[in-house]
Amino acid sequence: MTSGFLRHSLFRGLAFRVILFLSLALLPIGLIAVMQTRQIADQSQQTAELSLMAVTEQAAVTERTILQEAVGAGRALSSVVRLVRDDPERCTEFLKNYKSENGDYRLVGFVQNDGVMNCSSTRETYDLSGSAIVKEAIERGTRTVTAVARGTISDRSVIVITTPVFEGDESIGFVFISISREALVTSELSSGAVAPLSLITFNGNGQIITSEHEPGIAEAELPASYALAQLTGGARQVFTAQNTVGIERVYAVLPMLQGTVFAMSVWPTDTPLLETDFSGRVSTLLPIIMWVASLIVAFWALNRLAIKHIRKLGRQMRHFALNRTLPRKILGDGVPLEIAAMEQSFLGMANSILQDEARLEDSLREKNILLKEVHHRVKNNLQLISSIMNMQIRQAPTEANRRVLQRLQDRILSLATVHQSIYQDNEMSRVDAGMLLREVVSRNLAVGLAPNSGINVVEEYDNILIASDDAAPLTLLVSEAVTNALKYVPVGGISDKQIGVSLKQTGDEMAQLRIVNTAGGETDDEGTGLGSKLIQAFARQLNGTLESGEEEGMFVLQLSFPVPLTDKSTYDY
Repeated sequence: MTSGFLRHSLFRGLAFRVILFLSLALLPIGLIAVMQTRQIADQSQQTAELSLMAVTEQAAVTERTILQEAVGAGRALSSVVRLVRDDPERCTEFLKNYKSENGDYRLVGFVQNDGVMNCSSTRETYDLSGSAIVKEAIERGTRTVTAVARGTISDRSVIVITTPVFEGDESIGFVFISISREALVTSELSSGAVAPLSLITFNGNGQIITSEHEPGIAEAELPASYALAQLTGGARQVFTAQNTVGIERVYAVLPMLQGTVFAMSVWPTDTPLLETDFSGRVSTLLPIIMWVASLIVAFWALNRLAIKHIRKLGRQMRHFALNRTLPRKILGDGVPLEIAAMEQSFLGMANSILQDEARLEDSLREKNILLKEVHHRVKNNLQLISSIMNMQIRQAPTEANRRVLQRLQDRILSLATVHQSIYQDNEMSRVDAGMLLREVVSRNLAVGLAPNSGINVVEEYDNILIASDDAAPLTLLVSEAVTNALKYVPVGGISDKQIGVSLKQTGDEMAQLRIVNTAGGETDDEGTGLGSKLIQAFARQLNGTLESGEEEGMFVLQLSFPVPLTDKSTYDY
């Protein structure tokens, strides 16, 4: 019985089944090795030429992309320049901003038909009437692409693209874009079997635009019997000719920008892309055929024995991760022992996680309830103290005493507002500062703003979540600042009186509090200066920068303080 169980376990093992099916995968390889393959027709010359064209096009993809983008930019800018050319400052600012977003461009400008560029990304005015490029662009009235060994303005090797600008049927100038030659020159061609010896781009005049080699090497690989200007037709072409040093080469020419820029790759005559020998092709393809056949059989075997079951197990795990529910059905009896063991381990782990999470949720719920109760009782106690102080205010013997007690009462109610917001919010570690300040300012205005005072109150708050530890100093600071604003705003004589309170998000982890009031008011007493001291103390607690002063008849109190996205670390000892 033990021997039968061991044999059963062995046959159900994943390793045995994989070995069995991989052995079947070797059978096609052996058959292919002994079988005679039928002769196939030689690959046509057209196929070889298309291969050369495809490799050439791929090798020139960097130059093509950059030049096409530059041409497209020239077309787009011509429409804009036509509208703003009469406003050089606006035109210059637009081109400067556009150039700053395109690091490959050295200069972007608009050249008038008189050769003057008074709108450029450098903010300078240039007289290019003597430039050969400008003369050609004006004479031809079409798009040009020209290589310049040393630019007049940039003093560097650049490629210049000009795009004519028309108003109606009349040319009014052209957009001038200068690109650094380094941006267009591709990296050195690899030494692989399908890499060209040289890749050259040239314009319709036969001028070389780019080459990955030095100028001398590039010119040595040019066809001796053809000038580049003769190869600027619209059709793709492949031909064989001797280069300037008498070596036979194969050339592939294709247009990159129709009628403007062309690419030419240079190949040795024995390049593999032109080989059509049957034995060579078969010897190259045979290992690939064997490998593909082996992969197909191996994948089918693995999918049947392992992948299918592993995917089911993965779906069970994802379902548990999303819904925290255990699978109702197990994988079944036909599953290999290794995967069945994985499933059992997963089910055991999932049960353990559910039990641990249940205990943690109970503990967290109890903690949150206790914290909410603490904040609720603190709020109730503060409101009770406020009520007692209210009774004391009514019995105060002098107006000065009443004002002192009212200021203390305002501070206590501000703290009560903080605790109320904390215990009412589900997330007690963070508080909505905008909602909190709106409530505090509303209460201060209701108490300190006299009816028909003629004061316009402007409030603007962003919904910013701050740590609960920062809520108290922020609300107390706002309460003190609003009280001071109410006290110092002019009582009469000014029709446009205003108090403004705003809270803005100024960065990912920065906020700005700004409280303004109309300046010029006076008070009946000198005050104790306690409010200003408290404001400075609360600003230090918030790690903020406090600024104050007058701006255009308004007294401004501004506080910039950090608002960390993550809560401060807390520890249980």
